[in-house]
Amino acid sequence: MSAYQVTQGQTFPLGPSIHPNGINFAVVSEDASQLYLCLFDDHDQELESIPFIAKHRGIWHMLVLGLKAGQKYGIRAEGPFEPEQQLMFNPAKLLIDPYAKALSDKLVWHPDQAAITEQGVIQTQDSAHCVPKCLAIEPKAQTTRPARVSVANHERSLYELHVKGFTQQLDIDDQHKGKYLGVISRPAIAHLQSLNITTIQLMPCFTFMTERHLQQLGLSNYWGYNPINFFTPEPSYAESDAVAEFQAMIDGLREAGFEVILDVVYNHTAESELDQSCVSFRGLDNGRYYRHHAGQYLNYTGCGNCFDTFSPASIRLICDSMRYWVDVMGVDGFRFDLGVDLGRTDHDFSANAPLLQAMLQDPILSQTCLVMEPWDIGPNGYQVGQFPKGFLECNDKYRDSVKRFWHGDSGMIAEFATRLLGSRDCFHKGHKSALNSVNYITYHDGFTLEDLVSYQQRHNLANMEDNRDGHGDNISQNFGVEGDTQDPEILALRLNQKICFLATLLLSQGTPHLLGGDELSHSQQGNNNAYCQDNDITWLNWSKASQSQALKDTISQLMTLRKAYPILAEVHLEDDALFQHLPADQVTWLNENSDTMSHEDWHTPDRHFIALMLTTANLSSRLWLIFYNQATPIKVPFPSLSNQDQDAQVEVLFQSQNVQLTDKHITCSGACVALVRL
Repeated sequence: MSAYQVTQGQTFPLGPSIHPNGINFAVVSEDASQLYLCLFDDHDQELESIPFIAKHRGIWHMLVLGLKAGQKYGIRAEGPFEPEQQLMFNPAKLLIDPYAKALSDKLVWHPDQAAITEQGVIQTQDSAHCVPKCLAIEPKAQTTRPARVSVANHERSLYELHVKGFTQQLDIDDQHKGKYLGVISRPAIAHLQSLNITTIQLMPCFTFMTERHLQQLGLSNYWGYNPINFFTPEPSYAESDAVAEFQAMIDGLREAGFEVILDVVYNHTAESELDQSCVSFRGLDNGRYYRHHAGQYLNYTGCGNCFDTFSPASIRLICDSMRYWVDVMGVDGFRFDLGVDLGRTDHDFSANAPLLQAMLQDPILSQTCLVMEPWDIGPNGYQVGQFPKGFLECNDKYRDSVKRFWHGDSGMIAEFATRLLGSRDCFHKGHKSALNSVNYITYHDGFTLEDLVSYQQRHNLANMEDNRDGHGDNISQNFGVEGDTQDPEILALRLNQKICFLATLLLSQGTPHLLGGDELSHSQQGNNNAYCQDNDITWLNWSKASQSQALKDTISQLMTLRKAYPILAEVHLEDDALFQHLPADQVTWLNENSDTMSHEDWHTPDRHFIALMLTTANLSSRLWLIFYNQATPIKVPFPSLSNQDQDAQVEVLFQSQNVQLTDKHITCSGACVALVRL
């Protein structure tokens, strides 16, 4: 006999909901024959297992009278164990409620979590001792929070920040190091504000688990792209209360003037391959939550499993999760890891996939900032430019083309110009704005900006994969020495190259993305895949901050210019139907003689100079942008102006090293970028 009385309760909301006389639980499991609510005491001892008494349209539900907020619980599921049919029910496995809002601890891989042995038979070890317990809480949206920060699309700039890496070595109180609250410490906020950026892009904060193979190597998952629950904030970033402290971090960033978006992983989970962890989705409805074919998982993510984002239960779960992070936790948008999986139907990609359309029609989600990583490793997994226009998209073509230009590669002028003007080969005129292109030079995966100019080869031995992991072609250069050096000439060349990269990024049409730490000359010692390095390799080295003032000044200055001259972010072209209701701006491409680029100019392979003139429709601004990637000095005359403009005052708005302004000329004594108002 149960010590608790139960009633049928309600099917919604899913997860735990607190009532005056108890707690309602609602859990989705289409194929289970019975679910059990397992209650635990403060010492994680299982007190009771209560069978759910009602099921409606795949939702098991009941109200348990007498329970209080904060109750520890888990779920067990009975049903067929037929792995070849994707049925993995195993009542020996304690399961995390997919809608739980908090967990008692961080999930750590343990062999007892497996539902199946390597031989394919049921594994009967009870897993309650190695699975964190759900906490029955129901956080509510607060009405007294600071107002959201409204960011104009043409002013948006993304700054990618890892909660722990950003704060672990910051000069703040020890209890805040590596924590949510460290992000809003006074030094952290002052640094972020000094850059003039608008938007913080937090790396994953869903609670995550270290993969089995990393744990066996003595490494850990640092980046966090291995989630186990889509509602619960990562507890290791909290001092005591992950939910309250995440909310406090968002509030502090809002007060400081920032929009905040969250990097989210809805494409796979930490349960990984079939014989690894069975701690949530696998034990509740394996065949409906994960993509499969002919009895095998479809692994379009490279992580062992692939969330079935075409399943109605998954679509509801993901949209509910997103609304929770917006309404209750306070974020302003999302960056979607391996976003092509979110647009797969059964199993091809479609811009009209139901999950994508569900986001865009939702009155809350459609108003947020939505950024897609537009690829996965499945069939037709590269979809840059193919998402609906409500999504921004990470543009790796921009990254590679800009790297190759500054690397000095031949035949790059036309490609480089295409990227500068918003990658219209991907984000077509009349359909999408250039702002849909998220331009970047560096991201968390790949070299940091410092390493991009300091290493020609990856140095990933610390990952213990014999240096086989990570990108092999980094389009990088070391200027004569691999890694650290004290040679002043090499250091000067590297600094200039970094400034040229940053200036190109922030003077390109589109939405710029910066990797946190690049402004500090942060190095990962040549590691271009530091996902498993939770140490000095990835933690930002703030001791170099004073040495990187030129980089910080470059970012701050150019961010200010982008806001002052919106044409730098989005030009309104006469032949672009998207702007047919607006007066047209003008773009003119110029060579090193300041003549209009000819057909031959565009197709000369050894050309390394390109300039463009941006003229606003009302003629209030005429901006001359110059890009040159060689060491040989050249002298570039001012562009010809009409008679009435001959006496216009010339103002250099930005110049990198190697730029000298003389009478009616600009001299480029080496690789450089300049922005001149004529």
